Formats: sequence, structure tokens, C-alpha cells
Amino acid sequence: MTTPVQTAPPAGHRTGPLAPWPLFWAVLALALGGFGIGTVEFTTMGLLKDIERGLGLSTPQAGQLISAYALGVVLGAPVLAAVGARLPRKRLVMALAAFIALANLSSAFAGDFGSMMVSRFAAGLPHGAYFGAAAVLAGSLVAPTKRGWAISAVMSGLTVANVVGVPFATWLGQTFGWRLLFVVTAVIGLAAVVMIWRFVPFAPAHPEASMRRELAALRSVQMWLALLIGIVGFGGFFATYTYISHTMTAVAGLAENLMPVVVALYGLGMVVGNLVGGRMADRSVMGTVYRGLGLVAVVMVLYGLAAVWWPSALLMVFVVGASGSMLIPALQTRLLDAAPQAPTLASSLNHSALNVANALGAFLGGVVIGWGWGFTAPAYVGAALAVLGLGIAAVSGRIERRGR
Repeated sequence: MTTPVQTAPPAGHRTGPLAPWPLFWAVLALALGGFGIGTVEFTTMGLLKDIERGLGLSTPQAGQLISAYALGVVLGAPVLAAVGARLPRKRLVMALAAFIALANLSSAFAGDFGSMMVSRFAAGLPHGAYFGAAAVLAGSLVAPTKRGWAISAVMSGLTVANVVGVPFATWLGQTFGWRLLFVVTAVIGLAAVVMIWRFVPFAPAHPEASMRRELAALRSVQMWLALLIGIVGFGGFFATYTYISHTMTAVAGLAENLMPVVVALYGLGMVVGNLVGGRMADRSVMGTVYRGLGLVAVVMVLYGLAAVWWPSALLMVFVVGASGSMLIPALQTRLLDAAPQAPTLASSLNHSALNVANALGAFLGGVVIGWGWGFTAPAYVGAALAVLGLGIAAVSGRIERRGR
């Protein structure tokens, strides 16, 4: 046998976990892209009436713009992740961030319903693939024992957007026109491209990477169970969030002009929950999933009971945001573990699952409200979905233990 010759890596290539300061800037660059995505996604909902008036749309047509974006996320995540499999992840993430920036910029110039629909669908296409590829890239910059933290740090861009970006962009759009939202988020996206180019180290693509190799991950039972946990368990989170303004005003008695405070509390809870969930996932991925879903079930019930008094309602808004987002790093890490040969596809599919959860939660919450059960009923639907998700997680864990 001959010993392989060890050659020095090319300049600029990463050879191990990054030192703290370079890691900070690399993660910040990746999180900035997520910040822009979160800002435009959630602010578009808040400015929907302004967009409706500006383009002369009916309310159902305006609602279809949100659906078009969500459909783009669901379809684009697996397709773009598979198509970009052979690209080095840094280049893939930069390309996706540029795609997002240009698609959002096109929304600023949309003149009618058709062009706006196309631009919002296009803007949704790279959403899931960006977070999936960025999560995998961040995880490769740290030791394996810190993957959960790295993923949560990248996802913090999305959660911080709810605290800072969304309120600011909503004010900006209401004051200077809704089109400015899409211009600003395009600038954020291009800034992310520059920062990723500058601060994220290059590493070559896996030598065996291919579209076929990525798509082969779809045969993994554990990957599908992980996605189902996210769809069902996280559906309750969205069942509550979708109707939060109705609950706060009609049940808790808060004035409508205090809704920015409610949204900020919810976003702050998401930031805290995401960071805590990342640390927990580093200790035990499935343990975090079990505890997180159990906590969500309890919190949803408490939220439904506390909503009748505004101080307790506001407290529980923070807790709901924290408990739900605590699950995201663990679910993302679980998907990476379930499909190690196709991490980008698996990680991207998590965001497809979350958008399906969004649709499921909003639909079921609307059903119970339509039945006359009141605006707190979606919270109890959320508790039931969390329990069901916990059952799916238990099945996944049992299959895993049997396979050892």
C-alpha cells in the first residue's frame, strides 16, 4: 500500500472550524440574507391593503399574492436545492441571495395583478433553498457539537426581522409607499451577497454531489417523518399566529394601534426561543423535539385561557413565539441527520414543510372560528396538533432505536 500524498489546501479554503471572530462575520453575513427574507415576507402581509389599493386589486386577489409566495417556497426549495447540488455552497448561497434581491426588486416595478403574482412567486422560489443551503454552510464552519447553535444563528436573521425589520419596513411602506419595501429588501439582499463573498470561506462541493444523489434522499423514511413532524407540530404555531390580531383585539380588548407592540413581543419571543433551541439541539436533537412539542401543547392551552386579560395575553404572546421557534433548529438538524448524503435538499425541505404548516394551521384555525367557537379556539387546535406531532416524533424515535 502507498500512502496518499498530503497537499496543502488552496489559499482561501477552509481547513477546519473557524476562529470566533471570522465565524461571527460569516454567520452574520448568512443571517443578513435571512433578515431580508423575513422582513419582506411578513411586511408584505402588513402592507397588503396598501398593495391592494396601489394596484387596484380586490381583497381576494391581494390574498393570492401571499399564496403565490408560499407556493414558490414549497416548489422552489427542493428544485433549486437539487439543481444547485454540484455548486460549492458559498456560490449557491450567493446566487440564491441575488435571485431573492432581483425578484423583490421586480415587485417594486409591478404594474398590475399578473406581473405582481409572477414576481411574488419568483421571490418565494429561492426562500427555502437559501435557508437550507445557508444552514448546511453554517454547520460546516463549526465543530459537529455546535451545529445546532450555528443553524439557530443563521435562522436568527428571520426571527430578528420580526422585531426590527418588519416594524420599520411597515412604517416605511405606510409613510413613503409600499413599493419602497421591495427596494429596501432588494438592497439588503445585495448587501448579503457582498458580505457572503467577503466573509464566508470557500470550500469545494462534495466530489460525489449530484442532482440524483440529492433526490435519492427522498427515499429516507426518517426524512419524511421529520417533515411530517414540522407540518403537523408546527401547524399549531401558525393556527395561533394567523389570528393573533383578532384574539388580541376582540378577546383581550387591546386597541388596534397596539398591534405593533404585540408583533414585536411575538418576534422577541421567536429570537429567544430560536437561540435557546439551538443550544438544546446541540445536546439532544430528538430530546429537544420531544420537549419542544410538549411545551407548545401546554403553552397553546395557557394562551387560550390567558387571552381574556390583556396583561396575561401579552405575556403569553411572547411565550408562544419562544416555544414555537425553539423547535426550528432541532427540526433542521434532524433533517440533516436523516439525509446526510443530501443535506441541502433535506434542510431546504424544512422550509417547504413550514409553509405547508402555515397553510394547514391557518385553514384549521379558520374552520373552528367559522364554527362559532371563538377566536381562542385556534390555540386549542394548535395544542392538539402539537400532541399529534409529538406522537409522530415518538414513532420516528422508535424506528430509529429499532434500527440500531
